[in-house]
Amino acid sequence: MSEHSAHQNSLQGMAIMSGAMLILPTMDAIAKYMATFEAMSPGQVTFYRFFFQLACTLPFLFAFFGRKALSAKRPWMNLLRGVLHGAASLLFFVAVKYMPLADVFAIYFVEPFMLTAMSALFLGDKVGWRRWMAIVVGFGGAMIVIQPSYEIFGLKALLPVACAFLFALYLFLNRAIGEADSPLTMQTMSGIGGAVFMAAALVVGSGSGSADFAISLPSSILGLVLLLILGSISGYAHLLVVRAFRLAPLSLLAPFQYFEIISATVLGYAVFNDFPSFSKWIGIFIIVASGLFIIWRERLQARSLKSS
Repeated sequence: MSEHSAHQNSLQGMAIMSGAMLILPTMDAIAKYMATFEAMSPGQVTFYRFFFQLACTLPFLFAFFGRKALSAKRPWMNLLRGVLHGAASLLFFVAVKYMPLADVFAIYFVEPFMLTAMSALFLGDKVGWRRWMAIVVGFGGAMIVIQPSYEIFGLKALLPVACAFLFALYLFLNRAIGEADSPLTMQTMSGIGGAVFMAAALVVGSGSGSADFAISLPSSILGLVLLLILGSISGYAHLLVVRAFRLAPLSLLAPFQYFEIISATVLGYAVFNDFPSFSKWIGIFIIVASGLFIIWRERLQARSLKSS
């Protein structure tokens, strides 16, 4: 692949990643809604997320691949992706039950640091100082959004941090697995791993009497519809993420995860009446600017290579 083609792929990867990151916080808003208004435990919501993800992706998988649909070349690594994703989702959904969406995301945004370090150390991705600066600036914007308080730095604040580490491992495996399996196969196997993990977690958690693992069915038609939407977004938005990581390096795409704060803030206000302050809007602007700077740099390099 020529250097110009590589830059074009990077631009496509960044565009796909940006779209996925703007869509994904809808899942977290649904999880918070289910916990707040439908009295459903985060553990149960997480299980339904992966269960309905499977229900949405399996028909397409069998339609495209037939009997070989689940014959993944790296099944155990894909199942491990599902377990990591399930555990990360559980921690995040528990966090959003108790905290505002924007605050949880802001703490969670230590994840691009972890992902960039993993890609540089283990995959040999080249990380220049401008990209590091974009990540640092974006993280600074996230900190402006959260406006840390004593309550945020309590034990609840550790949940998004632990989620960030697990999700960084999940994304790292997306790139490490490479193109051994199709994105649809990867997502379906991940759904199986996540659903099995969460079924076990529900049994253990509910048996211990934890309210965050209480087993229940949807209490309304709206709740059922929202869970179906949750599973659909989980399946197809993460297909976009897998596709993005096949087109561009982890370290390049990491800052675009900051875009999640935009839709998280909008949904927090629209659904839960959590209106951002002026300083939070400044933070959101900084987050967006850091991602746009990287896009501009990549476009500039692609044009220079095309003209040379």
